[in-house]
Amino acid sequence: MKQGTRILGVAASAHDDTTHATLGGAVVRVDRSVDGFVFDRATVGGLDATDAVAAALDRLDRPDVRFLLLAGIAPAWYNLFDLPAIHEAADRPVVAVSFEDSPGLEPALREAFDGEALARRLAIYGRQPAREAVSVPDGEVYVRAAGTDHETAAELVRATTPTGERPEPVRVARQAARAADALLARER
Repeated sequence: MKQGTRILGVAASAHDDTTHATLGGAVVRVDRSVDGFVFDRATVGGLDATDAVAAALDRLDRPDVRFLLLAGIAPAWYNLFDLPAIHEAADRPVVAVSFEDSPGLEPALREAFDGEALARRLAIYGRQPAREAVSVPDGEVYVRAAGTDHETAAELVRATTPTGERPEPVRVARQAARAADALLARER
């Protein structure tokens, strides 16, 4: 991974008293230089997170961003990112990284939803690439990739995780999302 490679990291933040999560996007180079920000919103419990990421990337208008790196696939209470759909809209590889081993989201989806709401979420979830473990300096993370192979996704995650378990693009995006969300919460 070249030091100047740019990645758009995306993470979410939501206060308990809100119906929307703030999605923060941070353009971060492999050498850890921050090179831009973009924000959008996703409905908590909705189905618009995929469209929000695509819209944010369009507004960012950065053809030099080579990868999208998402913090998880369920940023706003089961408002699922659809990695293949984001890859298609973005025309670049999309990698989602999660930080805990789990049996997957299907049991939680079945507990939280039923009927058409459940069917739509299960359909999105069923389209997602399989999670694969990747070792990082302080442990292991779990990666899904659309538009690239697992080896390249693992290389991206390792190259952007100099310490800890959180790749720098999603760490910076999470901080930006939290700051923007705190401002929005004060204005409510």
